Amino acid sequence: MSRQLSKKTLDRSFWNWFFWNGCSQQAESMLGMAFGQSMAPVVEELYDTKEEKAQALKRHVTLFNTEAQVGSICNGIVCGMEEANANGQCTPDVINTVKVALIGPTSAIGDSLWVATIIPILLTICMSISQGLDSSMAWVGAVIYLVTYPVLTCILSRKLFYFGYKSGLEGMSGFMATGKMDILTNSMNFMGLLVVGALTASFVSCSIPFQIVKDVFDAATGEVLAGQVIFNADATINNIFPRLVPLGLTLGVYWLYAKKKWSPLKLMGLILVLAAILTGIGYISGFYA
Repeated sequence: MSRQLSKKTLDRSFWNWFFWNGCSQQAESMLGMAFGQSMAPVVEELYDTKEEKAQALKRHVTLFNTEAQVGSICNGIVCGMEEANANGQCTPDVINTVKVALIGPTSAIGDSLWVATIIPILLTICMSISQGLDSSMAWVGAVIYLVTYPVLTCILSRKLFYFGYKSGLEGMSGFMATGKMDILTNSMNFMGLLVVGALTASFVSCSIPFQIVKDVFDAATGEVLAGQVIFNADATINNIFPRLVPLGLTLGVYWLYAKKKWSPLKLMGLILVLAAILTGIGYISGFYA
């Protein structure tokens, strides 16, 4: 008799992953325990003996890692493969191999599409909404984000989960073989860089608070004009390259974090020291007078 997963079991598998995918993340198996929890209702329905269930759960608590939202397609594919295995059309070795093979592409697409593109765009929209409102209504942008983010996450994850279950490994392989995955990944990376650039220009604030102030004799009126700005470093830099200093600060922080492996706490300390030094220069030069 052919075994087929019920809609109720598939729903339980998805919700287990959606709500708990990050709760067991650790260095040994990353998301392995969460993946096993997601497969628990599937295993319970497909297999009869205690030994079969134990073997199935063991292969799903091993090392697994992906971007959780897009990565739900892996859960859907594995649900379909477990169903095939229970019907003698697949083997546990194939399931394990497929799980490992899916880590790379789903992580790349998920990080590019969700983490680097959709989330920054949503944050930008919500922050712009808050800035455009009266201070008493600035909370509206945060509320919109708190509502929109989980709803979008749920819709995306659920659609991909059922797409993975219905299309199976063949659908994912076909998508990869056509080269569409590379096109999508590159496009999302490009869009993500544009969004990060816009965020840097709009929300990162940094200036060089140095200026030269002198009393100037006005030959036309014969008067001495007190406190005239002869040179303003920040204005001069922005005339040459607008927002160059915030861009330089952002790239510097990225370089220290990604290349030199500085911790976020160390970076925040550096920014505080720079802020104190530049503020002092600003007061000495009369920039903040």
